[in-house]
Amino acid sequence: MAKSKDVRVTVILECTSCARNVINKDSTGISRYITQKNRHNTPSRLELKKFCPSCYKHTIHGEIKK
Repeated sequence: MAKSKDVRVTVILECTSCARNVINKDSTGISRYITQKNRHNTPSRLELKKFCPSCYKHTIHGEIKK
């Protein structure tokens, strides 16, 4: 049998403000979350507002490639 493409895929969300400010000395690292999305309902890149422990505030986390 041929394996079909999964509708639900696992994606990684990364903090956009930490990724831009890698030089920041106060930051302990880049915040990343793992979640799932439905490929048919959201074909574009996913962006969610999540808490970043490195920035100590809620920031936008965008989908990155694996």
